[in-house]
Amino acid sequence: MTAPALPPAAGGNATTSPQRHGRLAILLLSPTFVVLALVIVYPLIAAVRESMYRRQEGLDESGFVVEGDQFVGADNYADLVTGEVASRFWNAFYNTTFFTVVGVTIEVVLGVAMALVMHHALRGRGLVRASVLVPWAVPTAMSALLWQWIFQADGIANEILNTQILWTTEGFEAKIAVLVADTWKTAPFVGLLVLAGLQIIPNEVYEAARVDGANAWARFWRITLPLVKPALLVAVLFRVMDVLRIFDLPYVLIGARKESVETLSMLAFEEARQLRYGPAAAYATVLFVYVAIVAYVFVKLLGADLIGEARERTRAERRRKSRAPAEPEEKEAVPV
Repeated sequence: MTAPALPPAAGGNATTSPQRHGRLAILLLSPTFVVLALVIVYPLIAAVRESMYRRQEGLDESGFVVEGDQFVGADNYADLVTGEVASRFWNAFYNTTFFTVVGVTIEVVLGVAMALVMHHALRGRGLVRASVLVPWAVPTAMSALLWQWIFQADGIANEILNTQILWTTEGFEAKIAVLVADTWKTAPFVGLLVLAGLQIIPNEVYEAARVDGANAWARFWRITLPLVKPALLVAVLFRVMDVLRIFDLPYVLIGARKESVETLSMLAFEEARQLRYGPAAAYATVLFVYVAIVAYVFVKLLGADLIGEARERTRAERRRKSRAPAEPEEKEAVPV
């Protein structure tokens, strides 16, 4: 006969007691929460508060001198849509969206192509992967100065095209210059993330597809693309969030207050330089909301997985085990 199992001690330990386990988790995570509150929550609240004030100087209706910041409520946001700066705001909003949609699309196409080339078994593959990292490792300001030298009037770009295009002035040519420079720098980042997704696909899957008669396009469309989708969506999300905040590349390459390439970040920076901190905070808040909405769409609607699917698989496994019927215990044979 076996001794009866003793009941667990009251409260259990930190591993068996959910209550103690939760308190321990909160205690261990509290320093992270404090840091996040200091570097994210507080600046966000301060920016929203600042966006409701406006620096005013002059005389009020009673003839008294008015100086300093005055509370204006949502007037700074209303001016973005219908005020004197509405045309400039909508132009910056269009430029930001244009660089995001067109630039990320080009980078994804080139990044996937680069990943497929790097994934192919060839001699010197390690050297190719290391060289691809070089543009991404170059600081953005230095990259902008390099491309400014290439796109100047007597630069290499005009020599190759045998033309005289003013790339770094106003016009659609300035947009093309920014897109080329940004693609050169960040397409390798997309390629490396996609390459990581390609390396976890078993070769047996492709061999089975070849036996079934699938051609190269069918294998890419039916096997490679669906299996690499999680890594690709994360790469696209990172790039979209980065391009929505683009500032240094067009600012250094083209210049400030250029209507063709002015973005929301550049507009907020220019307002802050003129000591108009209220409108600058309003621009920054609108940009934050824009980025948050795009991130929500990617995570919730498109299924971009930022932290991996292991947690969800673990929960599904636990639910499946909890619903499974308990196995009957084996009865001991009693000798007669």
